[in-house]
Amino acid sequence: MNKLTIFLTTLLLCFGTNIFAEQHTDGALSHANSALAQGKEGNTSTLVAHARMALDEALEASLIAKSVTKNHIDAAVNLLQKAIDNGNLGHVGQATKATEEAIAHLKAVAKK
Repeated sequence: MNKLTIFLTTLLLCFGTNIFAEQHTDGALSHANSALAQGKEGNTSTLVAHARMALDEALEASLIAKSVTKNHIDAAVNLLQKAIDNGNLGHVGQATKATEEAIAHLKAVAKK
């Protein structure tokens, strides 16, 4: 009985971590989509604000995620930081493009 409990607990932890990462990934994707919409409208400051919220969620997901999922989340983190940096410099086009690329990585996580 004790071995079965340990096995089931370990199994739950292995599969459960990506479930928790998925919640943060969904939040990151939502904020990144909002950032993208603002970027397409030319609202740099609002793009940066949403990209920061997306970055926070993506960082939380990265702490939990494993394997290929983590690789996509880490790529999205880098791109969201790039979007923030470009947005702060007033380069809305480059910030929007980085946000689009981050969204592609976050959607790849959602498909897994």
